[in-house]
Amino acid sequence: MAKGTHDFAADPRNETILINVNGDMVPRAEASVSVFDSGFMLGDGVWEGLRVHNGKVAFLGAHMDRLYEGAKAIAMDVGLTREELSARIDATIDGNDMRGQEGVHIRLMVTRGIRSTPYQDPRVVISPATIVIIPEYKAPLPSTIETGIRLFTVHVRRGDPAVQDQKLNSHSKLNCITACIQATQAGADEALMLDPHGFVATCNSTHFFIVRKGEVWTSTGDYCLGGITRSSVIRVCKEAGIPAFQKNFSLTDVYGADEAFVTGTFAGVVPVTEVDGRELTEGRGPMVERLQGLYKALMERDVA
Repeated sequence: MAKGTHDFAADPRNETILINVNGDMVPRAEASVSVFDSGFMLGDGVWEGLRVHNGKVAFLGAHMDRLYEGAKAIAMDVGLTREELSARIDATIDGNDMRGQEGVHIRLMVTRGIRSTPYQDPRVVISPATIVIIPEYKAPLPSTIETGIRLFTVHVRRGDPAVQDQKLNSHSKLNCITACIQATQAGADEALMLDPHGFVATCNSTHFFIVRKGEVWTSTGDYCLGGITRSSVIRVCKEAGIPAFQKNFSLTDVYGADEAFVTGTFAGVVPVTEVDGRELTEGRGPMVERLQGLYKALMERDVA
């Protein structure tokens, strides 16, 4: 079982799912890529996590924007148009009879393809991009949504764009993994990460918000991924007249906050009850509960 915001109950249906590997539907136990694949060898690729709701992928346009912008940034040819890739996602959902099911999460991965030899230079790539689509029955636990998670501030920082641009949703996630390891070994569910200047940036796999005196704060976004759920929460705040700010703030602001929460495609809006041993709330506070409802309503409109 996974931990933190990605806590979920194992579903036996996942043992028989079909995984889409370069357009072919392959049983889970047989799905594989070459040891010379760029993703396996070097973490060279981009990916998206997608949530299926009411038979459709929520916020698919925004996810496609991020995927293709990331591919362009690393000079990688996806090999399919947006429409063709969307059709392949639909074929994967339908091939697993998941269209009418809830609790379906998809991992879409695109790597640069197969290399002729272990080497960084993309000029040794000898195949089109590798595209893998993994659909699973994987829903967040109700207890996660209601009871929340605990965070621990780690020493691993979010780097500046000249080192590795955090806007790129790449397969190279070792920075986040080392942060997660430190947090879990400290007994927390997820890591809170600071930027190079010591301000709060984000978490290792989600985006972080605090609530202070009726205002919702999140980081400037300079040192974190352009989150789809993050931007959706900022949007619903504006639509509902809730003051929302993207700004620099410190751990002192966090420790004194009225509420805190994280956002992500998998679990949506999740309360944070404790940061570095400082208790903020018991379960979800009133603002978090309100934002959970507003976000769900926005998702309903998106897939209508």
